[in-house]
Amino acid sequence: MLEIRNLTLAHDAHEVVTDLTLDVSPGEVTALVGPNGVGKSTLLRALFGEHRPRAGEIRLDGTPLHATRLRHWQSRIGYMPQENRGRMGLTALETVLAGSIERLALHVPEPELRRAAMALDQFGLAEVAHRSLDALSGGQRQLVYFAQALLRDPRVMLLDEPVSALDLRHQHLLMEDVRRLCRGRGMITVVVLHDLNLAARFADRLVVLGDDMAAVAGPPTRVLDDELLRRVYGVEARVGLDEDGYPWVQVRGARRA
Repeated sequence: MLEIRNLTLAHDAHEVVTDLTLDVSPGEVTALVGPNGVGKSTLLRALFGEHRPRAGEIRLDGTPLHATRLRHWQSRIGYMPQENRGRMGLTALETVLAGSIERLALHVPEPELRRAAMALDQFGLAEVAHRSLDALSGGQRQLVYFAQALLRDPRVMLLDEPVSALDLRHQHLLMEDVRRLCRGRGMITVVVLHDLNLAARFADRLVVLGDDMAAVAGPPTRVLDDELLRRVYGVEARVGLDEDGYPWVQVRGARRA
């Protein structure tokens, strides 16, 4: 269990997340949604231990972050930041292997190589394994970084806009993999998404962050409604259900300030 208790996060004097309390269970995909600048990425960085909270506590399986060596805390987490500045001179295979760098030496064990190659193959990247990152498309690099995050068999997955560089088909394929792996491995998964329809289809729970409001959390069918979108995003929209029973957001227009 990932527990967040009365968490307040700030940039200098400006609070971006205030008094957030939340539990994320193993096997559950939780999507953070909301407008730009409300603290979604900052919250992921805090969960990874890269941003120090102003107040509150984060616990993983009962152990507080502040009572754990940072390296040990991060060793249990697969973190894919929004801007992943990988070393562009590395190949795709070498980049994935960097996900288990603590166990690597000058000689890479054959089982480790096979695991990395299988991780790339899982996302249709076997043919580019020995190509450098700078020769890959943005979408291919994004899939490489996702494979890297998975290689360490993490207890927690933190994904910041993992579909931003992907085409429509690969957005759905990646989110299907996220949900399948989360449930199959019993991982704790928190993902930042801007596409509300994608979040509603693949997340078990939404956490809506907004300016000057307490976070709203719950299943997509209970959280998403016309009034929430008007209040949080400043848009006129209609929320219905698609033929599979998932919420579907249709935006009619933006409200002028």
